[in-house]
Amino acid sequence: MIEKKFAGKVALITGAASGIGKATAVMLAEQGASLFLSDVNGVLLSQTGEELTATGANVVTKVFSVAEAEQCRAAVQEATDRYGRLDLLCNIAGFAKAKHLADITDIDWQTMMDVNLSGVFYMSQAAMPHLIESQGCIVNMASSAGLQGQAYNAMYCASKAGVVMLSKSMAMEFAKKGVRVNAVCPGAVATPLMMNFDLPHEADMDLISKLFPLMPAAEPEEVAAAVVYLGSPEARYITGIAMPIDGGQTCG
Repeated sequence: MIEKKFAGKVALITGAASGIGKATAVMLAEQGASLFLSDVNGVLLSQTGEELTATGANVVTKVFSVAEAEQCRAAVQEATDRYGRLDLLCNIAGFAKAKHLADITDIDWQTMMDVNLSGVFYMSQAAMPHLIESQGCIVNMASSAGLQGQAYNAMYCASKAGVVMLSKSMAMEFAKKGVRVNAVCPGAVATPLMMNFDLPHEADMDLISKLFPLMPAAEPEEVAAAVVYLGSPEARYITGIAMPIDGGQTCG
């Protein structure tokens, strides 16, 4: 019998209803992890939970917004109460929105920061005591937009650059306590987020073309595989990295 890498381990995944989050949940379930899955889309989250439960996976789902600090703390508490431990936090929830700089409203900016950056902070802060206890780890979903400037993407770039540096800072602070923290930085990925990505009015297509790699868009499973690897024992000597998965977009 092939040993499952995450047997006896507990993973909490935000943004698990679809895309990279769902693909990560599927892979971790296949490797024996017990899962606590969350998203703001209750219908799709329920479907994901039912599909995984049907395979024999141990799954709990909870609908909440990572933009709300108290909801994040409550979710981590519920996960640890349910399973008695927490070994891996995958902060995957997020969204993208392109706008001309002049058209960005206060609400646009605050919402982007609340979900993409503050949510990662809230979840990580709440989970850290449990991860210290289990010698666990965090994998955060950043973006190629956190490594390289992109036209019409000021909000998203700023939020994802924040995730990169938050990850690196936590990796340094908690290395001696046995907790690893890494970020994954995808480029174009064939997910609902990308499919629903609208360009602003009269966008310069020469600038937009620089957003995408030469290769076709990655599949969610390709990014999820990196998340699972970084959360696994094989990556025990890796912390503080921002791993690009972007077809060469940020290599120049």
